[in-house]
Amino acid sequence: MTSTVLLAGATGDLGRRIVRELLTADPGTFLRVLTRPGSGTAHGMYADEERVAVHEAAYTDHAALVAALSGADVVVSALSGARSVIVDAQRALLAAAVDAGVRRFIPSDYSADYRRITPGSNRNFELRREFAAELDASPLRVTSVLNGAFTDMLTGQAPMILFKRRRVLFWSSPDQRLDFTTKDDVARVVALTALDDTAPRVVEVAGDSVTARGVAHTLTDLTGTPFSTQWAGTTGMLSGMARIGRRVSRDEDATFPAWQGMQYFVSMFSGEAELRHTDNDRYGTHRWTSVRDVLAAHLGDAAA
Repeated sequence: MTSTVLLAGATGDLGRRIVRELLTADPGTFLRVLTRPGSGTAHGMYADEERVAVHEAAYTDHAALVAALSGADVVVSALSGARSVIVDAQRALLAAAVDAGVRRFIPSDYSADYRRITPGSNRNFELRREFAAELDASPLRVTSVLNGAFTDMLTGQAPMILFKRRRVLFWSSPDQRLDFTTKDDVARVVALTALDDTAPRVVEVAGDSVTARGVAHTLTDLTGTPFSTQWAGTTGMLSGMARIGRRVSRDEDATFPAWQGMQYFVSMFSGEAELRHTDNDRYGTHRWTSVRDVLAAHLGDAAA
């Protein structure tokens, strides 16, 4: 069946992967890429894709957004940012989707489970929860994809593993289950969810679920050198540090400042953001990329 998907954020890291997966998943799928006026990035990236059409519209231009969305079956957001993006830009996208007669909407969640976190403990999660309330009040059929943290972050952006010191940090408990999924696996799920008219309100997947102790064992096995866990404090202590960092920082509008990274670890190591209803087989058998796979690839690259 022919379907038209409009993707916002198609030039970003995750967005590019979603485009690839959408074009691969179904040859009958046509893709509209939403980009800001005057930005040539999307035009350059997708000029050779016959099934991709680039539509320009500012998020402040409701009429232009409605025109870009008219005729689309589903809107997929892969936008990344703080309040001005996750709430404001997506709110504009939602309003245009309603007026354009779009049936379905997939917001830019792609995270651990933000629904049960303690108020004030994680800014990015609370922005998603705030926008989710608006989605639930809309007439559109909405699906959020929750996937834990991106596994790719373990080898760089998320400083949980101290490779040179052969330590794996943990807060409160080294045996707390932590959910991870690679960006490529998330992109696959998002694409298949976009093409699934029966998708539920939330699709939960986890490419792997590990503990800090398990990660240390994996690294020991991969390197032949003992890695051990290292207590870095309690989640309460880390939450306090994040509050102080946020108060003194000048990067409140940054997407992922250092204090936000602390808040993410608080949500994960406290267990509040743990996925509880994963359904990895919803779209058939798939070989998920494990934490071990990602670490092995990283160690191989470092040794090359």
